[in-house]
Amino acid sequence: MAHAQQQLSRAPALIRLPGPIVRRLLRFGMPLGPNRVLTIRGRRTGQLHTIPLAVAEVEGRRWVIGTFGETNWVRNLRAAGEAELEIDGERRQVRAVELTREQAADFFTNVIVPYVARMPGIWRVGVQSLIKFAAPEIYSDPTTAADKHPVFELI
Repeated sequence: MAHAQQQLSRAPALIRLPGPIVRRLLRFGMPLGPNRVLTIRGRRTGQLHTIPLAVAEVEGRRWVIGTFGETNWVRNLRAAGEAELEIDGERRQVRAVELTREQAADFFTNVIVPYVARMPGIWRVGVQSLIKFAAPEIYSDPTTAADKHPVFELI
């Protein structure tokens, strides 16, 4: 999918700073809601970058959302087109297919909103709070959300 050059963004420090701890907990098998470990090859250096990300899993399909927009991991995943996804200690190579604007808007309305609504209490509250903080358009205007928050299906 072709993209207009957007300014690089960063997740707030409140999200970034616990990343190394969350990554270790996930690798040790600690269940942390929808969070999984994703390893992506850097687009410039070729070095591997391992980050914890929320992975929406619905009916055997998986997606990741660029909740904070055009971050480095989004650009790296777009460039690499593949990654390694770790779930419950098992690592799998996945292909990353970026959704079109129309597909992403439909995804927000018909997959993410119902998915979050079905989450267990504490995880639902946490994910809803994150969306309302970082990507409120997902609830109010999915088409605008699709312009700001890239979505990748992991196949």
